[in-house]
Amino acid sequence: MHRRLSITVISPYFYPEDTAIGLYTTQFCKYLQNAGHQVSVLTGFPNYPNWKIFDDYIEKPPYYTETFNGIKVFRYKQYIPDTISIARRVRMMLSLMWGTMFNIGKVDMANVVICIVPFTSNIFPAWVLAKKHRAKLWTHIQDFEFDLALESGIIKNGVLSGIAAKLILGFERILLNRADVISSISNGMLEKIRRKSKHAQPYYFPNWVSADNINPEKHTRHPLIKKGKFTVLYSGNIGEKQNWDTLIEICKKIPAEKDIEILIVGDGVYKNTLEKRVAQFDFVRMAAPVRYEELNDLLCSADCHILFQKSDIIDTLMPSKILGMMASAKPSLVTGNMKSEVAKIFDNSGGGVYLTGENTDELVATILSWKENASAGAHIGKKARDYILREFSERQILHNFEKHILNLCS
Repeated sequence: MHRRLSITVISPYFYPEDTAIGLYTTQFCKYLQNAGHQVSVLTGFPNYPNWKIFDDYIEKPPYYTETFNGIKVFRYKQYIPDTISIARRVRMMLSLMWGTMFNIGKVDMANVVICIVPFTSNIFPAWVLAKKHRAKLWTHIQDFEFDLALESGIIKNGVLSGIAAKLILGFERILLNRADVISSISNGMLEKIRRKSKHAQPYYFPNWVSADNINPEKHTRHPLIKKGKFTVLYSGNIGEKQNWDTLIEICKKIPAEKDIEILIVGDGVYKNTLEKRVAQFDFVRMAAPVRYEELNDLLCSADCHILFQKSDIIDTLMPSKILGMMASAKPSLVTGNMKSEVAKIFDNSGGGVYLTGENTDELVATILSWKENASAGAHIGKKARDYILREFSERQILHNFEKHILNLCS
């Protein structure tokens, strides 16, 4: 019987948010709780991906405590911006940090404190809590929020923005150096961590996929997928990280008579703009996000998946949606920087096509080839699923994660 630990997780996203960081944080917290540890979570009010507090939580008091799967959850009603700017992002981060500072007083005991970043500012209350209980501090980087904002152009260049960025990145470096362990979801991001922090122990902690939750043998056709159409699916956050210009150019070149439909399922700050941009194409549909329980049916019912990333983003993020796309046993068409972690995954797996976003003729030709040759698409999809289940198994990744925590606290 291994040692039972008290583990506190500080994260901006948690259940009932069931996509991206919220989903993975919830799953590993449940794993640790079910393994016999006592887990508590300090978080905000659920709002992702549409950046609006969920209806069930709007009337809750600013500080709200609940229990989920035996996990005590301490929430703070943070500021949520309606539009993106560096000032609003900083205000959102500081708002959640402020509430978390009050909530750390509600944690009676901790052997290890795990802080989930993109909100780097939350490392500060995590460090305070770890010092208070003489606990180990583990910082897990899901997303370098400000690096990504700078690289993708969300934060515009300018004197004031430049000064703010330097201050923020300097603050980030100080906080990262307080951690005992810093983990991240890709090797490229681990290299960035090594440049930012000289003190912490790096640990590769990738996202994962469940062979049961995304399983083509257990799916039924999702109502959003029309019969008689070759459905090209994007499912995920509709934000400014993606390269929507590539999508528009593809839509202009897809032959109208080919019975191809592009389905975009999701929500996010760019949704309204995208709706206006695709309104000219009658073969493009947009739909609201589906519940996690429906995700298997949606992903496995599509004929192929698309994800268009900006080419100037190399190692700042590793999109978790890639895992579900590939686990569905359907071929994926992805664009981005050819030096990225995702490019390496597609090169090693043969589970799809990875290109830069500039040659839209080649992207359209790929979609048409999969439509005309279903067996070729199925062969690529099988290779994708086999690779993902071999390299990103939920059971193995979380087992190793728990083992590393136990070694850290021994």
